Amino acid sequence: MERRALGRTGRTVSAIGLGTVTFGREIDEATSFRVMDYAFERGITFFDTAELYGGGASERIVGRWIRDRGCRDEITLCTKVGTGAGAANIPKAVGDSLARLELDSVDILKIHNPDPEAQAGETLSAMTSEIEAGRVRIIGCSNYSAALLREALEASVTGGYRRFDVLQPPYSLVARGGEDELFPLCVREEIAITAYSPLGAGFLTGKYTPDREAIPQDTRFGAMPGHADIYFSERNFRIVDALRSKAEELDVPMVRLAMAYAMANSDITSVLVGARTTGHIDNALEALDMGLDEGLRSEMSSWPE
Repeated sequence: MERRALGRTGRTVSAIGLGTVTFGREIDEATSFRVMDYAFERGITFFDTAELYGGGASERIVGRWIRDRGCRDEITLCTKVGTGAGAANIPKAVGDSLARLELDSVDILKIHNPDPEAQAGETLSAMTSEIEAGRVRIIGCSNYSAALLREALEASVTGGYRRFDVLQPPYSLVARGGEDELFPLCVREEIAITAYSPLGAGFLTGKYTPDREAIPQDTRFGAMPGHADIYFSERNFRIVDALRSKAEELDVPMVRLAMAYAMANSDITSVLVGARTTGHIDNALEALDMGLDEGLRSEMSSWPE
């Protein structure tokens, strides 16, 4: 699989990353191991977890898999702090994550969500200390706006701290807000974009209707009903209809076409895909291989008309 430069860090990651939010929550450990084996055997070496995933279960499962397979040096591992970005919490959160992972260090540490109670400088100072201690190699952030990322970059300069070199935003046909200001900022600053949720948390599979009472409980929206507030809108359902029609015209699965759209954005370094089965990995691999010409991508970007 193609490997791409991770910003200006000197490291590379696979063009597809494996998100592990489903581990220990939607699938058990044995199934998670099969998914990771399948992904790794096909060249996916970028693995993304977080302290909040499954209440820590995801990190434990990923850590046991790494130990059992003896592949630590062959993967790029990212975890995220989600319990607060304050100076006191970061070292504790990192220590707890490393204990669950049964590792001495991770390659990438990200702040999972903006923390309005923490100043950018204190967050970066604490994360810089983790780099200096050898527990983290690269730092980044997830779900940050352009304004917050710019503030963090300025704080790293004025305070002499290590800067965010990786950004993890949502990106799909129904979540394109980063295109206007956030992605151009990352390109200018040589910050890698490791986008997640190319299917809009499964919304772009086409299996949902506007009737929220009909949402199956064994789906992402069933497990996390708040996601429906993000994606269920008249506009987005019109995009799903257009996607379905185009997929039928091209004779390709909807999910493949939707993922190909996200993967074809040249600003994105790696697209993180969640998986409950090995078939979900196949969908992502086929989408990457399919590619998307500029004309089709431009047409899809105009939806809904």
